[in-house]
Amino acid sequence: MPEEHSNRSSVELSVVVPLYNEDESISELTDKINEALADLSAFEIVFVDDGSSDQSWTEIQKQSQRHSHVSGIRLQRNYGKSSALQAGFEQAEGDYIATIDADLQDDPFEIPQMLQQLKEEDLHLVSGWKKKRQDPISKTVPSRFFNRVTSMVTGINLNDFNCGLKVYRRDVIDHIYLYGELHRYIPFLAKLEGYDRIGEKAVKHHPRKYGETKFGISRFMHGFLDLLTLLFVNRYLQRPMHFFGTLGFLFLLVGGIINLYLSIEKIFYNQPLGDRPLLLLGVMMMVLGAQIFSIGFLGELIQKRNEKQQKPNIKETV
Repeated sequence: MPEEHSNRSSVELSVVVPLYNEDESISELTDKINEALADLSAFEIVFVDDGSSDQSWTEIQKQSQRHSHVSGIRLQRNYGKSSALQAGFEQAEGDYIATIDADLQDDPFEIPQMLQQLKEEDLHLVSGWKKKRQDPISKTVPSRFFNRVTSMVTGINLNDFNCGLKVYRRDVIDHIYLYGELHRYIPFLAKLEGYDRIGEKAVKHHPRKYGETKFGISRFMHGFLDLLTLLFVNRYLQRPMHFFGTLGFLFLLVGGIINLYLSIEKIFYNQPLGDRPLLLLGVMMMVLGAQIFSIGFLGELIQKRNEKQQKPNIKETV
């Protein structure tokens, strides 16, 4: 990655905008970003159309024709926000990367201040905080609960993990890979890679002007499941036998003790074993322990293979 970066053009800031069915807001958002970043030496806007079914791609093409610093990526289907962001990151050329949602709820005029904070405080990334959130209670309450739990589990003191408005140094983006719902955990992914200087800034948040929210309870649940997966993978990806082997050994040990106890009763005290549920429990635990142990071995074999992660299929670029 660093070698690729050395060949990039001299763009100071790349603004990556993932979107899905936001055709009404693209033109206005482009104008606001241009106005907000007018003082920068060089910047670009990278729109990523995540398989929209409306006229979003047509609007992106229009903006690309109007402005030479605007580019677009169109994904073949709706992969999700994480994959859209990843596609945008791979095309972005800036020394710094900003992300912003396309629904006009985040304010582009916050980006220069966040970039300044990143530089002055020597941070790896700055995350926005929708302190006064202009959303219905059906979104704000679950979000607060989600942020509180995520902060406790990851050890990162942020109030808003899910804010789409963030600014990063190039190195951070080059060393993380997004899929599933991992866009919610970019600060944690950065921390895992050693980029732990993370700042936060309270940002303006506006009511939704166009379209409909993409939030749903299913995405909320998927986010928590992805967090559990991320924690497990981070700890045991390189050594799956440490988890499955330990668990399998414990089952084998308990099952072996039970069966040893029953064998002693049978040999020395002539106790019948055929109708004792404890015998079934001991055998089942040993069988289960052996199976879990086998999963650990399979995990070790799979880990040795360098399987390439699936990337979104880009339909066209402009």
